[in-house]
Amino acid sequence: MKLNGKNIVLGVSGGIAVYKVCQVVRDFKKLGANVDVIMTKNATEFVTPLTFETLSNNPVVTDMFKRGGWEVEHISLAKKADLFAVCPATANIVGKLANGIADDMLSTTLMATTAPIVVCPAMNVNMYRSKAFNENLDKLVRRGVHVVRAESGFLACGDVGEGRMAEPQTIVDFCVKLLCPKNDLEGKRVLVTCGATTEKLDDVRFFSNFSSGKMGSAIVEAALNRGAEVTAVCGRHTAFIDGRATVVNVQTTAEMFAETEKRVENHDIFIMAGAPCDYRPEHVSPTKLKQENLTVRFVKNPDIAARVGELKKDKFLCVFAAETDNGVQNAREKLQKKHADLAVLNDVKHNDVFGSDTDVVTFVTAEGETSYDEMSKKDVANLILDKVVGK
Repeated sequence: MKLNGKNIVLGVSGGIAVYKVCQVVRDFKKLGANVDVIMTKNATEFVTPLTFETLSNNPVVTDMFKRGGWEVEHISLAKKADLFAVCPATANIVGKLANGIADDMLSTTLMATTAPIVVCPAMNVNMYRSKAFNENLDKLVRRGVHVVRAESGFLACGDVGEGRMAEPQTIVDFCVKLLCPKNDLEGKRVLVTCGATTEKLDDVRFFSNFSSGKMGSAIVEAALNRGAEVTAVCGRHTAFIDGRATVVNVQTTAEMFAETEKRVENHDIFIMAGAPCDYRPEHVSPTKLKQENLTVRFVKNPDIAARVGELKKDKFLCVFAAETDNGVQNAREKLQKKHADLAVLNDVKHNDVFGSDTDVVTFVTAEGETSYDEMSKKDVANLILDKVVGK
């Protein structure tokens, strides 16, 4: 099995999502892994240690000072781990790990391990969006800690929004990829455009679009996990961008064009997941516009993907086509006009694409079209990279 011989230490902190971690343990065991569970005192209020002992076939550690045996237990588990996953990861344990606080068995073992660490946050939406939590999470990412981002949905507290722990299968798949990495992009330089550009109308208003940057974010992370060196040229976005990438922030389409164009020569793969504005106001008002009736004249912006297509030679170019009508036809025209190797079609009229964690796509190439059922944007990202590798 895939994880035979692998030792996973699973840290469980206190939150309603603890019940979902039972499935995570089961799935790791089915793949052949040895699983050791460390529970915080609060976690035991949701699921008993006996449940995890039964599922893992190992004793569960809960007490920092329990006596028995000669080994210093938090050190032995820290050394034993091939991977250390924390799920659910509460704001409390994320804050402890980010700031070097080790005051219980879980936080102490985390501090002592040199294994890759994966945190899977779960909490109320307002906690998840809080500045304190995000500063702590960003600090962990900069240190190389891996994050399986929380999903949006109905929360146990009754709120709706981000903060729900990722599904067990998503967590297990992420950990498997870390333990059995595909390094098929090692030595390659990948440039990803991400998010929406903005075009100023006056000092108060601008034009933009609905892009969240989630697709670009997923591609950045997937490419990094497959060994690539990644540059992310980012417009306006709400998605998390992996701190291992080189991030270039831009505002306008002209800026995204310039930053992308000058990097064509020293990159190998170009994935145009960004959503640049095709048009900009011909004139930008130096003062706030207050007319009763306003007419704005637009001019065409430079075409970033087409320019990459002109310069790339035999390098790989992937473009995206967000369409409402005649999707395949328009995507094929885009593929040809921009000299791309792959066009990813999004039917935005019939699917909730913008800001969603999932997507329904059709891949259009010179050889034909392949349509896929709804899947996570992370899975779409890896399908795109599979096409790159298989070129």
